[in-house]
Amino acid sequence: MARNALVTGGTRGLGAAIAKELKAAGHNVVVTYAGNDDAAAKFTQETGIHAEKWDVADYEACEKGVARVEERIGPIDVLVNNAGITRDGTLHKMAPDAWEAVIRTNLSSAFNMCRVVINGMRERGFGRLIQISSINGQKGQMGQANYAAAKAGLIGFTKSIAQENARKGITANVVAPGYCETDMVAAVPQEVLDKIVGQIPVGRLGQAEEIAQAVRYLASDEAGFITGSTLSINGGQYMV
Repeated sequence: MARNALVTGGTRGLGAAIAKELKAAGHNVVVTYAGNDDAAAKFTQETGIHAEKWDVADYEACEKGVARVEERIGPIDVLVNNAGITRDGTLHKMAPDAWEAVIRTNLSSAFNMCRVVINGMRERGFGRLIQISSINGQKGQMGQANYAAAKAGLIGFTKSIAQENARKGITANVVAPGYCETDMVAAVPQEVLDKIVGQIPVGRLGQAEEIAQAVRYLASDEAGFITGSTLSINGGQYMV
């Protein structure tokens, strides 16, 4: 069944792949982005998927942004919280603003977005809340205390809201990707990337489309008995 879907951070990388996959599944899709107007315009031109610009770390901006989206496509049935940033550094060198920026964008944004849409989902008796975490939120990562904390927080957050809303026809799940061929991973020095790939049993990086296909299923009506779960897609690098 076609649903209305909103993907945060959806104009590039994993978010773009997820948005395109949901559109291919027949859903009405809108994405958000934070600052790259050129990338957003190119994405919309190539896919026909509308992009709205706002800061998902700002609760009031989320309220206003979701209202605009719902005016365009109707009530949100599927929410994918994918927006994220990195501000890497070891703890003894990490500035407080680097911690705050990552926590607000990667974790607080999920609260903001879910809080804005949850009452409508409860009233309608259907919803799919999907958070994009990370392998590093499961195992930790040197130099990413802020990022790992935020991504781990998404897992606990999702388990809690899954329990609260299960009887209202709403599922809440997490997808925890490993290292995939995205712009964020492309910025990693080659010698470091080679070491990472050497730790992945399947011997390669993941593809954004592989993550998107999992999200497509979790967003479907057929996935109604899956809630509070974390799906690890990491090529066997970290087995939970």
